Amino acid sequence: MAFWKAFEDEAAVEGFREFTRAHVKPVAAEIDREDRYPADLVKLAAERGLNALIVPKNYCGAGCTFRRVVSFFEEVGAGSASVGISLNSNFQAQNAILRSGSESLRQRYLPQFARGLAAAYALTERNHGSDIRSLDTTAVRQGDEWVLNGQKSFITSGSGAGLFIILVQTPDGLGVFAVPREVEGVSTFASDRSETFGLRNGPHVELVLKDVRVPFDHLIGDVGTGLKVVLRNLNFSRTLNAAMAIGLARAAFDDSLNYVRQRKAFDQFVFDFQGIQWYFAEMLTEIDAARLLLYSAADALDQGHEVERHSSEAKLMCCAVANRVTAHAIQVCGAYGTMVNSPFNRYWRDAKTFEIGGGSMEILKNTIGRFLSRLEIAEPLA
Repeated sequence: MAFWKAFEDEAAVEGFREFTRAHVKPVAAEIDREDRYPADLVKLAAERGLNALIVPKNYCGAGCTFRRVVSFFEEVGAGSASVGISLNSNFQAQNAILRSGSESLRQRYLPQFARGLAAAYALTERNHGSDIRSLDTTAVRQGDEWVLNGQKSFITSGSGAGLFIILVQTPDGLGVFAVPREVEGVSTFASDRSETFGLRNGPHVELVLKDVRVPFDHLIGDVGTGLKVVLRNLNFSRTLNAAMAIGLARAAFDDSLNYVRQRKAFDQFVFDFQGIQWYFAEMLTEIDAARLLLYSAADALDQGHEVERHSSEAKLMCCAVANRVTAHAIQVCGAYGTMVNSPFNRYWRDAKTFEIGGGSMEILKNTIGRFLSRLEIAEPLA
């Protein structure tokens, strides 16, 4: 709807909206229903210059600010969160390599994203969940190579990835590695825990590494700095999750408003009931407020200012708003809101899953709490 203000260059945002209207939204329900990786849309995004927005131009990317990347993911999220998280997986890989990888690694992989390379971020292990400081997957150096062994679990976008960014334990601490799918010893499979009810972009696969050998320069960052590399990258991807969440909140708002302004009950349009208007007043206010916080976070990440605080606040608020808005959208649409062939159940399932993936609401609150604990007390109590 026209009242969703563009917080970036209007021509660029309109281009993102047109891409979503023409290519993403029409297949959103199908992707969700089939739980498939949208390889065709990732390829199309690359052809349109949208799969490497953060990548500098000298590596064949668009060289955009993070604020512009956020605006793209907000628009894609309004069309399909499943497509959005697929592209976010690519962003995570690009950002890790760009910010912490060697020059040879950048030259090898970053230009491939502009040609449609798909990636996945492999942090989680079945026995450790969100505790990524404790890992069973290992890497040891042998000459000019690293040898990786272990199993990573619940890998988003893993069914379509050609490149994996993997956090492992080395003898000298945590390390992050770039591992192409075609390397001998790399395999994936879907387990009994691979299918989710939201953010469905193919099964969240198990990634098996059996004596996998990669060149020395495929280490991203230094040995022992893996946690730092991962957490810095999560600040960016969390903000993109926030953007997608508020995008789908907008979609739920738009679709439910369109429905109640045409649906009649008791001889008047549903929207004309004061109680229904109150729902929409609250939803619109919360979405507008969340978007302001989102783009404030985008600016903070561009400037490198208190990034953990701002990224966590953005995801915390945007996901909470998305959950309230999608629930209200179902409520105001009545029975239609609960139907399987309406979009509202998908909006609600995706919004709920965003509260877990990429940093649960509890982890976000802990991160904000740690930020506050580091502040100096201005005036000690007498």
